[in-house]
Amino acid sequence: MNFKKFGKLALSAAMTASLVACGGGSNGGSSSGSSDGTIRVNIWDNNQKDGLQKIADKWTETSGVPVKIEVIDWDNYWTLLEAGASGGEMPDVFWMHSNTAQMYMENDMLLNLDDYIKDVDMSQFYEGVTNLYKSNGHQYALPKDHDTIALLYNKAIFDKYGVDCPTDDWSWNDVQKAAKAITEASNGDVYGYALNSSNNQDGWYNFIQAYGGQVITPDHKGTTIGSKESKAGMEMCRQILEYAAPQSVVAETGTDSLFASGKTAMITQGSWMINFFYTAENSKDYFWAELPYGDANGNGQEDPGERVSAYNGLGWAANANVANPEECASLIKYFCSEEGQLMQAELGVTMGGMKGVSDAFAGAFDGMDVSAFIKVEETGTLYFRPYTRNTTVWEDALQQAGAFLDAWQNPKDKDVMAKACENAQAIIENAIANE
Repeated sequence: MNFKKFGKLALSAAMTASLVACGGGSNGGSSSGSSDGTIRVNIWDNNQKDGLQKIADKWTETSGVPVKIEVIDWDNYWTLLEAGASGGEMPDVFWMHSNTAQMYMENDMLLNLDDYIKDVDMSQFYEGVTNLYKSNGHQYALPKDHDTIALLYNKAIFDKYGVDCPTDDWSWNDVQKAAKAITEASNGDVYGYALNSSNNQDGWYNFIQAYGGQVITPDHKGTTIGSKESKAGMEMCRQILEYAAPQSVVAETGTDSLFASGKTAMITQGSWMINFFYTAENSKDYFWAELPYGDANGNGQEDPGERVSAYNGLGWAANANVANPEECASLIKYFCSEEGQLMQAELGVTMGGMKGVSDAFAGAFDGMDVSAFIKVEETGTLYFRPYTRNTTVWEDALQQAGAFLDAWQNPKDKDVMAKACENAQAIIENAIANE
């Protein structure tokens, strides 16, 4: 195993986590297992724990093998996982993410599932998620879920300032007009919109794709982020940001907290965050609409272009050196079976990694209509969250000076966004060349 190469691994998505360098070991970390044979499962989202534990308990009824799911916060999750990969203890079963999967697969950290899934029809899963967790023709994780993005708005704020609420027919130009109206009507007390520049999948990536650009090309070897199409999308983003919460405020408070405190009228967010808003104090005022259409002409006119949503998917993986590979693979298969996937949707955990099982998810939140996340798959285009072999290298660089930082901080500068797109083109191309 090349520990020097593996030690370059770093993770950043929504939050930034820098992973320590590896050293020692020969083929991944060990798995101590529990003295009673319990399978130890690590995840990073506490909102999903109870539902997933119910699914695991259902498997235990048949297998007789107990399962304990533990939640590790995002930053520590990856730090501890890499420490385990360096020769320490790894969990038995755990989640994989698009930012890190390639490095873990290449360095033999994950259990090769090929021999355990010969009876599994992989065509029933979302292709993008399946392919993400495949390396050199071998499958190292099964698709746990997929997610989409929607527009979240506070109806009480729209009503207060006499602005029409978003609909599924809106374009991004409509969002800009509404953000401007609310910001001006409230004298700046309420921001019309909020965008966290580091939240790319649920944020600005969708502007680029909706206007015909590509953050990363489908072969994962290039980008068109500097094209006129990408510039048109990011120009629309810039115009919205003129009436949005400043990035200094977003950095301090976060878009979700700004929305929940009534300080902003609209944000975009992923299906993985529904529970946060569903259980919020003012959830009766919260409504979801499909992501807006891109402007077909890129010139602010009303005719709708394309509705585009990024999607991503986690994978269920196991430690390559796990003491009980058959049992761990069986648990993973159950999580990703039709029964397990339907339970996941019905319990409101997440949408499925398997096609056709997510309709139940839309009905899992009594009193809140979350069908926008499902409908976008019929009315729009899904594209898999952009990634390359070392995604975090260029993702982190795009947030720095010389890339998009000036554009985020100075949205009233009409030239800064186009220049940022051009610089981003060079940054991504250089990063891919050095992978």
